[in-house]
Amino acid sequence: MLKDCDAFSGYSVDDLDAARHFYGEILGLRLEDNPAGVAITLASGGRVFLYPKPDHEPAGFTVLNFRVGDIEATVDALAARGVAMARYDGFDQDARGIGAPGGGPRIAWFTDPAGNVLSVLQG
Repeated sequence: MLKDCDAFSGYSVDDLDAARHFYGEILGLRLEDNPAGVAITLASGGRVFLYPKPDHEPAGFTVLNFRVGDIEATVDALAARGVAMARYDGFDQDARGIGAPGGGPRIAWFTDPAGNVLSVLQG
C-alpha cells in the first residue's frame, strides 16, 4: 500500500535556529527551510524533517545514524568542531567515546542542541 510513497522521518527540536546551525554548519548537512521547520537531505537521498516544539523532550533513543568509513577520523573532526561524544554507564568506550556493543559495529553517540541522540558508526 505505501511501498511506492515518498516518506521521510522527523523529530522535534526546541530551538530551530540552533538546530540549523548545528546540522548545517557543524555537521555540514544540506538544509532547506520550510514554513514548518527545516528539511535535511542526507547523502543517501533520505530526508529528515526538524520541527520546533515548545515543550520538546529529547527522544530516549538514537534518532539518526551516520555510517562512516573511518570512525576515528570522524569523531576527531566532530570533536574539533566542539561536538562531545556521549558516555554511557556500563558500556565500554575508548578515550574518544567509541565502543562496539555486543560485538556489533564500532559506534559513538552525541547529541544535537535539543538533546536528541545521533551516532556515527563504522560501516
